[in-house]
Amino acid sequence: MFSLKNVLYFQSGLGVLANMFLVCFYIYIILGSRPKPTDLISCQLTLVHIMMFLTGGDVWLTDLFESLNIENNFKCKATFYISRVMRGLSICTTCLLSVFQAVTISPNTTFLAKYKQKLKNYMIYAFLCMWSFNLSFSSNRIFFVGAYTNVSETKQMKATKYCSLLPMNNIIRGVILTVTTSRDVFLVGVMLTTSTYMVIILSRHQRQCKHLHSISHMRASPEKRATQTILLLVVFFVVMYWVDFIISTTSLLLWRYDPVILTLQKFVMNAYPTITPLIQVSFDNRIIIMLKNIRSKTTIYIFKNMFFYFSYNIF
Repeated sequence: MFSLKNVLYFQSGLGVLANMFLVCFYIYIILGSRPKPTDLISCQLTLVHIMMFLTGGDVWLTDLFESLNIENNFKCKATFYISRVMRGLSICTTCLLSVFQAVTISPNTTFLAKYKQKLKNYMIYAFLCMWSFNLSFSSNRIFFVGAYTNVSETKQMKATKYCSLLPMNNIIRGVILTVTTSRDVFLVGVMLTTSTYMVIILSRHQRQCKHLHSISHMRASPEKRATQTILLLVVFFVVMYWVDFIISTTSLLLWRYDPVILTLQKFVMNAYPTITPLIQVSFDNRIIIMLKNIRSKTTIYIFKNMFFYFSYNIF
Protein backbone atom coordinates (compact mmCIF):
# COMPACT_ATOMS: atom_id res chain seq x y z
CA MET A 1 0.00 0.00 0.00
CA PHE A 2 2.93 2.30 0.79
CA SER A 3 4.30 1.91 -2.74
CA LEU A 4 0.84 2.57 -4.21
CA LYS A 5 0.60 5.75 -2.16
CA ASN A 6 3.98 6.86 -3.53
CA VAL A 7 2.73 6.23 -7.06
CA LEU A 8 -0.29 8.46 -6.33
CA TYR A 9 1.95 11.23 -5.02
CA PHE A 10 4.20 11.02 -8.08
CA GLN A 11 1.20 10.95 -10.43
CA SER A 12 -0.38 13.96 -8.72
CA GLY A 13 2.87 15.93 -8.71
CA LEU A 14 3.44 15.26 -12.40
CA GLY A 15 -0.17 16.10 -13.23
CA VAL A 16 -0.21 19.38 -11.30
CA LEU A 17 3.10 20.56 -12.80
CA ALA A 18 2.05 19.67 -16.35
CA ASN A 19 -1.34 21.35 -15.98
CA MET A 20 0.17 24.45 -14.34
CA PHE A 21 2.53 24.80 -17.31
CA LEU A 22 -0.40 24.45 -19.70
CA VAL A 23 -2.47 27.03 -17.80
CA CYS A 24 0.40 29.54 -18.04
CA PHE A 25 0.69 28.85 -21.76
CA TYR A 26 -3.03 29.34 -22.43
CA ILE A 27 -3.15 32.51 -20.35
CA TYR A 28 -0.18 33.83 -22.34
CA ILE A 29 -1.91 32.93 -25.62
CA ILE A 30 -5.30 34.33 -24.59
CA LEU A 31 -3.89 37.63 -23.30
CA GLY A 32 -1.03 38.12 -25.75
CA SER A 33 -2.41 37.13 -29.15
CA ARG A 34 -5.49 35.98 -30.99
CA PRO A 35 -6.44 32.68 -29.34
CA LYS A 36 -8.26 29.86 -31.02
CA PRO A 37 -11.77 29.19 -29.67
CA THR A 38 -10.57 25.77 -28.51
CA ASP A 39 -7.88 27.47 -26.38
CA LEU A 40 -10.57 28.83 -24.06
CA ILE A 41 -12.10 25.37 -23.68
CA SER A 42 -8.71 23.73 -23.14
CA CYS A 43 -7.79 26.38 -20.55
CA GLN A 44 -10.93 25.62 -18.55
CA LEU A 45 -10.27 21.88 -18.84
CA THR A 46 -6.76 22.39 -17.49
CA LEU A 47 -8.00 24.47 -14.53
CA VAL A 48 -10.61 21.81 -13.77
CA HIS A 49 -7.94 19.11 -13.77
CA ILE A 50 -5.80 21.06 -11.29
CA MET A 51 -8.78 21.29 -8.95
CA MET A 52 -9.39 17.56 -9.39
CA PHE A 53 -5.88 16.83 -8.14
CA LEU A 54 -6.31 19.18 -5.17
CA THR A 55 -9.62 17.69 -4.05
CA GLY A 56 -9.57 14.13 -5.36
CA GLY A 57 -8.65 12.06 -2.32
CA ASP A 58 -6.05 12.18 0.44
CA VAL A 59 -3.12 13.41 -1.62
CA TRP A 60 -3.26 17.21 -1.54
CA LEU A 61 -6.03 19.31 -0.03
CA THR A 62 -7.09 16.85 2.65
CA ASP A 63 -3.51 16.66 3.93
CA LEU A 64 -3.41 20.46 4.02
CA PHE A 65 -6.68 20.57 5.96
CA GLU A 66 -5.12 18.58 8.79
CA SER A 67 -3.27 21.70 9.93
CA LEU A 68 -6.44 23.84 9.88
CA ASN A 69 -8.79 24.03 12.84
CA ILE A 70 -11.91 23.24 10.82
CA GLU A 71 -14.58 20.68 11.61
CA ASN A 72 -13.90 17.37 9.87
CA ASN A 73 -17.47 17.10 8.66
CA PHE A 74 -17.23 20.42 6.81
CA LYS A 75 -13.85 19.50 5.32
CA CYS A 76 -15.23 16.21 3.99
CA LYS A 77 -18.36 17.76 2.51
CA ALA A 78 -16.40 20.61 0.89
CA THR A 79 -13.67 18.46 -0.68
CA PHE A 80 -16.08 15.75 -1.83
CA TYR A 81 -18.52 18.27 -3.30
CA ILE A 82 -15.80 20.19 -5.18
CA SER A 83 -14.32 16.90 -6.40
CA ARG A 84 -17.71 15.79 -7.78
CA VAL A 85 -18.26 19.15 -9.45
CA MET A 86 -14.82 19.05 -11.07
CA ARG A 87 -15.38 15.50 -12.29
CA GLY A 88 -18.63 16.57 -13.93
CA LEU A 89 -16.98 19.64 -15.47
CA SER A 90 -14.20 17.45 -16.84
CA ILE A 91 -16.57 15.22 -18.80
CA CYS A 92 -18.71 18.20 -19.92
CA THR A 93 -15.69 20.23 -21.07
CA THR A 94 -14.16 17.28 -22.91
CA CYS A 95 -17.52 16.75 -24.64
CA LEU A 96 -17.73 20.45 -25.57
CA LEU A 97 -14.19 20.33 -26.94
CA SER A 98 -15.06 17.32 -29.09
CA VAL A 99 -18.28 18.89 -30.40
CA PHE A 100 -16.58 22.22 -31.16
CA GLN A 101 -13.75 20.57 -33.10
CA ALA A 102 -16.20 18.40 -35.07
CA VAL A 103 -18.11 21.53 -36.11
CA THR A 104 -14.88 23.42 -36.87
CA ILE A 105 -13.54 20.87 -39.35
CA SER A 106 -16.91 20.26 -41.01
CA PRO A 107 -16.91 21.07 -44.73
CA ASN A 108 -18.94 24.11 -45.77
CA THR A 109 -21.34 21.86 -47.65
CA THR A 110 -22.54 20.08 -44.50
CA PHE A 111 -25.39 21.20 -42.25
CA LEU A 112 -22.95 21.74 -39.36
CA ALA A 113 -21.19 24.57 -41.19
CA LYS A 114 -23.88 27.08 -40.25
CA TYR A 115 -23.13 26.51 -36.55
CA LYS A 116 -19.44 27.46 -36.75
CA GLN A 117 -19.94 31.14 -35.94
CA LYS A 118 -22.81 30.46 -33.54
CA LEU A 119 -20.66 28.21 -31.37
CA LYS A 120 -18.04 30.96 -30.98
CA ASN A 121 -20.68 33.51 -30.01
CA TYR A 122 -22.34 31.27 -27.43
CA MET A 123 -19.22 29.72 -25.88
CA ILE A 124 -19.42 31.84 -22.71
CA TYR A 125 -23.06 30.82 -22.27
CA ALA A 126 -22.01 27.18 -22.66
CA PHE A 127 -19.45 27.66 -19.86
CA LEU A 128 -22.05 29.25 -17.59
CA CYS A 129 -24.52 26.44 -18.26
CA MET A 130 -21.90 23.77 -17.53
CA TRP A 131 -20.89 25.36 -14.23
CA SER A 132 -24.48 26.00 -13.14
CA PHE A 133 -25.57 22.48 -14.03
CA ASN A 134 -22.70 20.73 -12.27
CA LEU A 135 -22.82 22.95 -9.17
CA SER A 136 -26.50 22.16 -8.72
CA PHE A 137 -26.32 18.55 -9.91
CA SER A 138 -23.69 17.55 -7.33
CA SER A 139 -25.29 19.40 -4.41
CA ASN A 140 -27.24 16.32 -3.31
CA ARG A 141 -23.96 14.56 -2.49
CA ILE A 142 -23.33 16.98 0.40
CA PHE A 143 -26.05 15.28 2.46
CA PHE A 144 -24.54 11.80 2.07
CA VAL A 145 -20.90 12.52 2.96
CA GLY A 146 -19.42 12.95 6.42
CA ALA A 147 -16.32 12.49 8.53
CA TYR A 148 -15.15 8.90 8.86
CA THR A 149 -15.87 7.39 12.29
CA ASN A 150 -16.46 3.65 12.70
CA VAL A 151 -17.60 1.72 9.63
CA SER A 152 -18.62 -1.40 11.54
CA GLU A 153 -21.05 0.48 13.78
CA THR A 154 -22.57 3.09 11.48
CA LYS A 155 -22.45 1.15 8.20
CA GLN A 156 -20.57 3.97 6.49
CA MET A 157 -18.50 3.28 3.41
CA LYS A 158 -15.02 4.78 3.56
CA ALA A 159 -14.40 6.91 0.47
CA THR A 160 -11.17 8.75 1.39
CA LYS A 161 -8.72 8.76 4.29
CA TYR A 162 -10.98 10.90 6.51
CA CYS A 163 -14.37 10.82 4.75
CA SER A 164 -17.04 8.25 4.13
CA LEU A 165 -20.39 7.89 2.41
CA LEU A 166 -23.25 7.88 4.88
CA PRO A 167 -25.95 5.20 4.77
CA MET A 168 -28.73 6.02 2.34
CA ASN A 169 -32.04 4.55 1.31
CA ASN A 170 -31.82 2.04 -1.54
CA ILE A 171 -34.29 4.09 -3.59
CA ILE A 172 -32.25 7.28 -3.15
CA ARG A 173 -29.07 5.38 -3.99
CA GLY A 174 -30.68 3.98 -7.13
CA VAL A 175 -31.96 7.40 -8.24
CA ILE A 176 -28.55 9.05 -7.78
CA LEU A 177 -26.81 6.23 -9.62
CA THR A 178 -29.35 6.26 -12.46
CA VAL A 179 -29.29 10.03 -12.98
CA THR A 180 -25.48 10.23 -12.80
CA THR A 181 -25.07 7.28 -15.16
CA SER A 182 -27.61 8.74 -17.62
CA ARG A 183 -25.76 12.05 -17.72
CA ASP A 184 -22.38 10.42 -18.23
CA VAL A 185 -23.58 7.90 -20.81
CA PHE A 186 -25.23 10.71 -22.80
CA LEU A 187 -22.05 12.82 -22.80
CA VAL A 188 -19.81 9.85 -23.62
CA GLY A 189 -22.21 8.96 -26.46
CA VAL A 190 -21.94 12.49 -27.85
CA MET A 191 -18.14 12.28 -27.66
CA LEU A 192 -18.04 8.95 -29.45
CA THR A 193 -20.44 10.23 -32.13
CA THR A 194 -18.42 13.39 -32.80
CA SER A 195 -15.19 11.38 -32.73
CA THR A 196 -16.52 8.96 -35.34
CA TYR A 197 -17.60 11.94 -37.45
CA MET A 198 -14.13 13.50 -37.18
CA VAL A 199 -12.46 10.24 -38.17
CA ILE A 200 -14.68 10.08 -41.27
CA ILE A 201 -13.84 13.69 -42.17
CA LEU A 202 -10.10 13.08 -41.74
CA SER A 203 -10.27 9.88 -43.81
CA ARG A 204 -12.00 11.69 -46.67
CA HIS A 205 -9.47 14.51 -46.51
CA GLN A 206 -6.62 11.98 -46.56
CA ARG A 207 -8.01 10.26 -49.65
CA GLN A 208 -8.42 13.58 -51.46
CA CYS A 209 -4.85 14.58 -50.68
CA LYS A 210 -3.51 11.33 -52.11
CA HIS A 211 -4.37 12.57 -55.58
CA LEU A 212 -2.32 15.73 -55.11
CA HIS A 213 0.69 14.82 -53.00
CA SER A 214 2.82 11.91 -51.99
CA ILE A 215 1.89 10.79 -48.49
CA SER A 216 5.54 10.65 -47.46
CA HIS A 217 5.90 14.39 -48.15
CA MET A 218 2.61 15.52 -46.63
CA ARG A 219 2.61 17.64 -43.48
CA ALA A 220 -0.32 17.63 -41.09
CA SER A 221 -2.26 20.88 -41.02
CA PRO A 222 -2.92 22.62 -37.67
CA GLU A 223 -6.59 21.62 -37.91
CA LYS A 224 -5.66 17.98 -38.47
CA ARG A 225 -3.21 17.97 -35.56
CA ALA A 226 -5.82 19.58 -33.30
CA THR A 227 -8.39 16.99 -34.36
CA GLN A 228 -5.96 14.13 -33.73
CA THR A 229 -5.22 15.54 -30.28
CA ILE A 230 -8.90 15.73 -29.35
CA LEU A 231 -9.52 12.23 -30.69
CA LEU A 232 -6.73 10.89 -28.48
CA LEU A 233 -8.13 12.75 -25.47
CA VAL A 234 -11.65 11.45 -26.08
CA VAL A 235 -10.56 7.83 -26.56
CA PHE A 236 -8.37 7.92 -23.45
CA PHE A 237 -11.13 9.61 -21.44
CA VAL A 238 -13.74 7.05 -22.44
CA VAL A 239 -11.46 4.12 -21.50
CA MET A 240 -10.54 5.62 -18.11
CA TYR A 241 -14.16 6.64 -17.47
CA TRP A 242 -15.54 3.14 -17.94
CA VAL A 243 -12.86 1.60 -15.71
CA ASP A 244 -13.70 4.16 -13.02
CA PHE A 245 -17.42 3.66 -13.60
CA ILE A 246 -17.21 -0.12 -13.17
CA ILE A 247 -15.21 0.21 -9.93
CA SER A 248 -17.49 2.93 -8.51
CA THR A 249 -20.75 1.21 -9.42
CA THR A 250 -19.64 -2.18 -8.11
CA SER A 251 -18.43 -0.67 -4.83
CA LEU A 252 -21.60 1.40 -4.42
CA LEU A 253 -23.91 -1.54 -5.07
CA LEU A 254 -21.94 -3.83 -2.73
CA TRP A 255 -21.48 -0.90 -0.30
CA ARG A 256 -17.84 -1.87 0.26
CA TYR A 257 -14.50 -0.35 -0.73
CA ASP A 258 -11.37 -2.47 -0.48
CA PRO A 259 -8.33 -0.23 0.34
CA VAL A 260 -6.37 -1.51 -2.66
CA ILE A 261 -9.36 -1.04 -4.97
CA LEU A 262 -9.86 2.47 -3.57
CA THR A 263 -6.23 3.38 -4.31
CA LEU A 264 -6.51 1.85 -7.78
CA GLN A 265 -9.62 3.91 -8.48
CA LYS A 266 -7.84 7.11 -7.46
CA PHE A 267 -5.01 6.22 -9.82
CA VAL A 268 -7.51 5.67 -12.66
CA MET A 269 -9.33 8.93 -11.87
CA ASN A 270 -6.06 10.88 -11.99
CA ALA A 271 -4.82 9.17 -15.16
CA TYR A 272 -6.83 11.36 -17.55
CA PRO A 273 -5.90 14.76 -16.04
CA THR A 274 -2.26 13.59 -15.93
CA ILE A 275 -2.05 12.41 -19.54
CA THR A 276 -4.15 15.26 -21.04
CA PRO A 277 -1.52 18.05 -20.75
CA LEU A 278 1.23 15.72 -22.01
CA ILE A 279 -0.82 14.94 -25.13
CA GLN A 280 -1.63 18.61 -25.69
CA VAL A 281 2.00 19.67 -25.30
CA SER A 282 3.17 16.95 -27.73
CA PHE A 283 0.67 17.86 -30.46
CA ASP A 284 0.54 21.67 -30.20
CA ASN A 285 3.15 23.21 -32.49
CA ARG A 286 2.85 26.55 -30.69
CA ILE A 287 4.07 25.00 -27.45
CA ILE A 288 6.90 23.16 -29.22
CA ILE A 289 8.02 26.37 -30.96
CA MET A 290 7.80 28.33 -27.69
CA LEU A 291 9.91 25.73 -25.85
CA LYS A 292 12.51 25.77 -28.64
CA ASN A 293 12.67 29.57 -28.47
CA ILE A 294 13.08 29.48 -24.69
CA ARG A 295 15.83 26.89 -25.00
CA SER A 296 17.71 28.88 -27.67
CA LYS A 297 17.40 32.13 -25.69
CA THR A 298 18.56 30.39 -22.53
CA THR A 299 21.54 28.90 -24.35
CA ILE A 300 22.50 32.29 -25.81
CA TYR A 301 22.15 33.92 -22.38
CA ILE A 302 24.37 31.29 -20.74
CA PHE A 303 27.06 31.59 -23.43
CA LYS A 304 27.02 35.39 -23.18
CA ASN A 305 27.50 35.26 -19.41
CA MET A 306 30.29 32.72 -19.76
CA PHE A 307 32.00 34.88 -22.39
CA PHE A 308 31.83 38.03 -20.25
CA TYR A 309 32.98 36.10 -17.20
CA PHE A 310 36.08 34.64 -18.87
CA SER A 311 36.83 37.92 -20.64
CA TYR A 312 36.72 39.78 -17.33
CA ASN A 313 38.94 37.25 -15.54
CA ILE A 314 41.48 36.89 -18.34
CA PHE A 315 41.85 40.51 -19.35
